[in-house]
Amino acid sequence: MTNVVSAGVGRRLGAMAYDGVLVLALWLLITIIHLAFFRLILSQPVEAVGASALAVWSLRGLLLLSTTGFFCFFWQCAGMTLGMQAWRLRVQTIDGQTITLRQSLIRCGIAWLSLALFGLGYWWVLLDSRQRSWPDIASQTRTVFVPDH
Repeated sequence: MTNVVSAGVGRRLGAMAYDGVLVLALWLLITIIHLAFFRLILSQPVEAVGASALAVWSLRGLLLLSTTGFFCFFWQCAGMTLGMQAWRLRVQTIDGQTITLRQSLIRCGIAWLSLALFGLGYWWVLLDSRQRSWPDIASQTRTVFVPDH
């Protein structure tokens, strides 16, 4: 697709902030359910809830899986998350198709790495001649601006 424009860093950061609020709400819901499970189902005393390694690591795993699931679901169904929709962005294959589950998982893995390195993988958009982030490059996808029709 020659008439598409790669998304700049500003729009990407805007979409990330918007999606960050949604992911935070998801995390809060999962944390409440997780704590309720340990307190009400497993009958742990209040002071013991969340204190064991099992509780800590199971919650971390759930948060990681839910976040990955959130992004993979939206990228595969619509090519965009709610934040991306608000900022008129779309993730697509190089030839303009919806990305695969494999590409979604690669994007998520590299996104976690990019964020762990203080966002370097996203700031890379400023250095790349085709405005690609590390998740774009690794998954062979593009994040493009969707013009208003």
